[in-house]
Amino acid sequence: MTIQRFDPFLELRRQIDALSEKGDLAPNLSSFSPAVNTREKSDAFVITIDLPGVEKEAIAVDLKENFLSISGERKFEDEVKEEQFYRLESRYGRFERRFSLPENTDLDAIEAGFKNGVLTLTLPKAQPKGSKQIDVK
Repeated sequence: MTIQRFDPFLELRRQIDALSEKGDLAPNLSSFSPAVNTREKSDAFVITIDLPGVEKEAIAVDLKENFLSISGERKFEDEVKEEQFYRLESRYGRFERRFSLPENTDLDAIEAGFKNGVLTLTLPKAQPKGSKQIDVK
């Protein structure tokens, strides 16, 4: 008698693999969520978004009430015939990412650049208001 560890997802993985081998999985033509990296530098916040295959003209960056919204669409250019694909893992469709900005962001100085499929947003920090001693009279 052998003892096997119970894996509740083993059968599910087998079924997915079987479907994938048959080519029965539908192409990923629904919306997707691009990868985002955020970091803080001494003078700015930097957001980079991976958008391979997205045209610069298909990207919109909007600022409303301290929220930054990035949206767009990656289109599937070819006519989809499932039998032509062995595997289709790329995601296509509309996307939107939204960020709440820190209070110390200089909203008037935000810059956006797009190079090699990566959107880079630089959000400079607002200069801190200096402290001031007030004399009591």
